[in-house]
Amino acid sequence: MNSTILPLKRRSDKMSVRREDESPVMAIQNEMNHMFDQFFSDPFTLVPIAATRLASEFTPRIDVAETDTELKVTAELPGMDEKDIQINLEQDALLISGEKKADVEEKSKNFHRIERSYGSFQRVIPLATEVVEEKIEAVFKNGVLTVTLPKTPANIKKARKITIKSNPA
Repeated sequence: MNSTILPLKRRSDKMSVRREDESPVMAIQNEMNHMFDQFFSDPFTLVPIAATRLASEFTPRIDVAETDTELKVTAELPGMDEKDIQINLEQDALLISGEKKADVEEKSKNFHRIERSYGSFQRVIPLATEVVEEKIEAVFKNGVLTVTLPKTPANIKKARKITIKSNPA
């Protein structure tokens, strides 16, 4: 039996097979080694199939920030117009959806690789607090959508300063 825990070289993409004389612990170790090798050679092979997206699909990046009085959602939507974006408030979630359309291909150009992504998208941002629906504002400027959701007065946390006492010992 090999006395080292991790071999110095592992260059096999073969599925590990448990042999009769191999301990169950070594079988687990070999499988873990195989997974690490696979991850560092191609990290996206371990992502579940349901979570993978085609490279051509468009998924905007979203930031959510919370202050004492409001929630602010910022979405990067480069190359889009405000007419291509829909914002809905449904129950306890903010839905941002739309479609980024592909440019018309010009016959005179010769493309070797296109890395821009297009397609429909929908992002659902769950809201953990109640908001004033009538005061929600959305601003779209330079490819960035900013949605401001003011909290209801009952959900605004009042800040209180707490004094620190020194230990009288």
